[in-house]
Parts: sequence; structure tokens; C-alpha cells
Amino acid sequence: MPGDGSLPARKPVAPYMAVGLSTYVYGIAERKHIAVNLDIIEDNLHAAMSMVNINMPVKLIALSEGALTGFTDEAFDLPHTLAARDLFIEIPGPESERLAGLARLYETYIVVQCKARWPEVMADRYFNTMFVLSPTGEIVHKAAKNHLWCRERSCTPHDVYDRWVELFGDGIDAFYPVLRTDDIGAIGTICCSDGEYPEVVRALALNGAEVVYRPSEAMPMTGNSYPGGGSWMTQNRGHAQFNSVYMICPNVGPVYLHPKMRHPVDIAGGSSHIVDYYGNVMSYSASGANTMVAAIIDVEALRNFRVMNLNSNWTKDLRTEIFRRMYDQPIHPKNLWLEQEPLTHEPVDDIYRANIARLVERGTYTAPSIAHPGARYQGSPTTAEQWEEIRHFWDGWGEESGSGRAEGGTTR
Repeated sequence: MPGDGSLPARKPVAPYMAVGLSTYVYGIAERKHIAVNLDIIEDNLHAAMSMVNINMPVKLIALSEGALTGFTDEAFDLPHTLAARDLFIEIPGPESERLAGLARLYETYIVVQCKARWPEVMADRYFNTMFVLSPTGEIVHKAAKNHLWCRERSCTPHDVYDRWVELFGDGIDAFYPVLRTDDIGAIGTICCSDGEYPEVVRALALNGAEVVYRPSEAMPMTGNSYPGGGSWMTQNRGHAQFNSVYMICPNVGPVYLHPKMRHPVDIAGGSSHIVDYYGNVMSYSASGANTMVAAIIDVEALRNFRVMNLNSNWTKDLRTEIFRRMYDQPIHPKNLWLEQEPLTHEPVDDIYRANIARLVERGTYTAPSIAHPGARYQGSPTTAEQWEEIRHFWDGWGEESGSGRAEGGTTR
């Protein structure tokens, strides 16, 4: 065992507290509006630290999906390149630097999701992005979401596969990178719909992940069973148990799609949680309205569990050869948006229907005896001209955000 010569000795990782924040979110019409959401995040982060770090040092704070950049592109079915240019950010930038100030103030890692451009990959494309700030405020990890909700407008690495592989290679690390640290363990990041596929957390686990961040899921997936959390909870407990990892899963709070809304819509229904490597729920919050979950992460206990156990650390038993052929035939087409702008909701539905037809043809799915109309998009995309009218909802809004706060967010 560690220290007896059979395994390399290393400095132990002290137990620490991880916090998942659920915050109210405002939709944005310009990049400057993100400052409003940063105000909300900062206030809640200060509150969480004042309450939680009296129990155990907080070394990891995780934000929910949408906390920074909201869901304007999805809700209004905006043209992809318009949203890329007008709404979303690049990393690093002033938004990440403000959060870096908080990371430095509290000497903690902060895990963030946002919609962001990756200009090194392609112009006029944005990706659903996860990044990690270190306790010194450095960006030490960056990854893109690989599987989308069918009403999401982001680009994925698979959508520009040839370009992604040209830049980053085609190994697991190109799509599921893991941040290895000396003080909080090995951290992997996915987002929302990524976690609806068992292969995703397995890929992170095979790449060394010990703690996995999976922010946010919406109704009905979070409310389709009792007690709370729905299939999102079921999935995350399964990911943790199958792969011997901690899962940190903060859900988004109520959402104002635009500032003229009188009341927010609770699209996700709360149910944030943290799960241990047995699949047990360590912390849970029914509410998502400016609240938190918090639990102790014991990386050394996890490491001992993985290397001492002969039964429940399932990864050690994988017969990998028998699964390889399972993925020989593609299902969802790659390189969809390599040459053309990502399409709007309705035509993208036809891509998913073609995937279903492909599975029926192969015999993977059996078609029902009578064909019925399936789910479809009941709306219309927003044109650039219509968006110019809609964006007046934001006129004069958010211009005072950040006032009275020190640069970098370093005052309470």
C-alpha cells in the first residue's frame, strides 16, 4: 500500500469542503449584462464562505450552468453567429478575472460554466464551456460540453471534429481533460446533458478523475420521480457508484429570461446535490433560489477505496476488448457545423429524427406497430431583425452593476 514500496508515496490530500452554488440568473442581450449575474454570484459566494468555512476549509466552489451567461440563445432561438458575437465571452477575460479575484481572496478553486468563444478553434462559434480558476486566480482547466440538450444552440467539439482533432488530437484527453492537483485531487468537468451518457464520466474516470463537476439539469428530468432530483439524481448517483468518483452537481436557480419579466421561471426545480463515491447523497437542497450545497470531500479515503477494494471499485474489472466494436458505427453525424452555421431548433430536430431512423434500420430500436407524431419544436427562430426589437427589453438595464465593488471582486 502507499508508503510500503508497492505504490509511490505522495503527499496526502487533506479533507476539504466543496460548495455548489445555486443562484438567480438573468438573461443577457449584451456581454456587459453578465456583470449583473456576477453581482449575484459574488454576494452568494461571500455568504456561502461565511457559513461553510467554519466547518472545514473550503477548497472548491462550483457554479451552476447558466450562472454567468444565462440561456438567451436557447430561449429565443437566436442565430448562432449573432449570439457568438454579441452575447458571449472569451476566456480569459474580464468576467473570469473578476471571479479570479474571489478565488484569490478565499484561496479556493472555482469551477465555472459559461457560453464562450474559442477563437483558436473557429471564428463565430461558441461552445458550452467549463473552466477552473486556481487559488492564485489562474485558469488551470478548460473543457467543452460534448453532448447537447436538443434545444441548445452551442457548438460541440464533435460538430467541428476534424478541426478539434487537428488542434488537440483524438485521445480521451482531447474531449475529457482532467485537472490534476496536489491539494484537491483530480477534477473532471462535464455539463448537464453530457451526464445523460454513461460513457462520459467513465471517460473522465479512466483519465484519472476523482471529483466530477456536473452542473444543472432542467425539468422534467429533475422532477420526474420522488423524492427530489429525478433522473438527474439517479444518473449522478450511478456515475459516482459505477466509477468511484465524487459528483458535485449544483443546479441553476430561477431564471429571468429578460429584465422586464415580473417573476422568474424556476426551470430546474432545485435539487442540487453532492454524491460520494459509493453513490450516497452527502448534501441536498430542494431550493435553487440563491442557496448552496456543501459536503466534505476526502480524496485520500477515495484513493484507499480504489486500491484496497476487490469488489466495488468496478473500473478495475473492465473487459475493454469486448466493448470496442460497439462504437464502430457512428450514430450522430460529426462535423455538422464545420462548414455551415449551426442550424436553428426546428431543422436540428430533423437531425435527431434521422439518428432515430438510423437506429431503427440497424435493429437497435424496434419501431412501434403504429407511427404517431413525435416531439417537435413549436415556435419559430428569431431573426437578426426581430432580435433588434426584442433587445429593447434590456434598455438601460444593468448599467450600475458592479458599483462599489473592488476590482477583481476582493471586498465583502
